[in-house]
Amino acid sequence: MRADEDCGVAVDPICGQPVLESDAQELEYKRRRYFFCSGRCRARFERQAERIHVNELAKLGTLFTDRRASWGVA
Repeated sequence: MRADEDCGVAVDPICGQPVLESDAQELEYKRRRYFFCSGRCRARFERQAERIHVNELAKLGTLFTDRRASWGVA
């Protein structure tokens, strides 16, 4: 890779590992792009995509509220 290339870094939503967007496996789900460190993480996301997407949106929503949220397994 050249030094002048724009190289974004993303976080794998399954394992939390930072990945280079240019080298990562990519998947678009509900108009959002996700990047994965491996095919295994991508496959796991594809099996549980809706649950992961909803949890991600819910956590993002708590950033804009004054109430404290507690996260647990339902």
